[in-house]
Amino acid sequence: MTGGRRQKIRIARSQDPQPRRGAPPAAGPAPAADPGYFAPRPAALPGRLDGLRALTKPGVRGYPEVDAAQALLVQTMRKDRVRGDVLDLSAMGGLTGSLSGVTLRAVESSAAALRVLEAAGFDSQAAVPGDLLTTRWPERARTVALVLAGDRGNAYAQAQVAWAHACTPPGGTLYLAGDRDKGFDRYVRAAGNAFGAGETVARDGGMRVARLIRRPGPTPPFPDPEGYEAFGVKVVGLPGVFSASRPDKATTILLEHLAGLDLRGQAALDLGCGAGLIGAWAAARGAAVTLVDGDLQSVRSSQATLAASGLEGEVLHSDVDAALGERTFDLVLTNPPFHVGRGVVLDVAREFIAAAARRLRPGGTLYVVANEPLPYEAAMGTLGPVQELVRAGGFKVLAATRPG
Repeated sequence: MTGGRRQKIRIARSQDPQPRRGAPPAAGPAPAADPGYFAPRPAALPGRLDGLRALTKPGVRGYPEVDAAQALLVQTMRKDRVRGDVLDLSAMGGLTGSLSGVTLRAVESSAAALRVLEAAGFDSQAAVPGDLLTTRWPERARTVALVLAGDRGNAYAQAQVAWAHACTPPGGTLYLAGDRDKGFDRYVRAAGNAFGAGETVARDGGMRVARLIRRPGPTPPFPDPEGYEAFGVKVVGLPGVFSASRPDKATTILLEHLAGLDLRGQAALDLGCGAGLIGAWAAARGAAVTLVDGDLQSVRSSQATLAASGLEGEVLHSDVDAALGERTFDLVLTNPPFHVGRGVVLDVAREFIAAAARRLRPGGTLYVVANEPLPYEAAMGTLGPVQELVRAGGFKVLAATRPG
């Protein structure tokens, strides 16, 4: 989902990895046809990771390459000759599992990443900070790896650190990676206080890796959920979920403009539901709602929002519409994501629009709210004539209706 403040947006024009500056033009046959949104494909790796491999696809952090912090983390683990079972709490495309002698236990909250991990044949588990993993793996691994998602906020990073502590046995090692500009040094200090020993051991540009050895002691507390009331809905915002503490400006503009809609008897899809405000608003207005998100933490948050608001609805963990089966809808409402980690990429947002075209019944309408510069009109035009309903505060609300 989009953020609530205006920002400069660099639009990625291609899904293909770009050549390094100064590199000679690639020789050989023309590039293969685009495999499509859902197909896993090899990730582009930096030269220092020669001999390793990972899969990726749109929606996986770092796509079409690997996440820069994860690349430095795995480089450090290879230098340290890590072997045996490794629990990776942010496995992404499975790069850690390509280290020689490592057996990967892959944990992810991203439905897109889980699709890639399954395709690669890894032992994987959908989970979020705080989930117990001993049912899946009764004996804890002696080595744990984690890339901090500092871009998801302070509370989420704190929850990640607490989770890593709970998952690392006394005497075990945590490799912790992250971005200096996203609070890494602060989180490493907090982790050091809990673990008892550790230091930053690798640096590359803004990326950092710390190695910590856990001493016996209590796990730090997990942050509490946030919450607010808006548009007649009680929102429960779990750490790291978009719009966890207040309604974002774009969603506010969308719902204010749609206040006159009669949704009784309508089947509505909230695509990319976050904390669930849009879907719960539609349910409160009489719609039969389905909410989907590729992030498991967001799915849990939306489920809590519906429960706190006394509303019914189905919430699915889904890579765009992959988990929807044969379901179709009278309307689709979305505030699509255009950030994956540091990057601005529109692959997922474009697939949201394509999914709406697949899922809308004849006469059904797609409503999109987006930052003004984002070029969604052409993609929406394949569904039907596009209307700009409102433009305000740096955002626009667009609508397209399927004929029939």
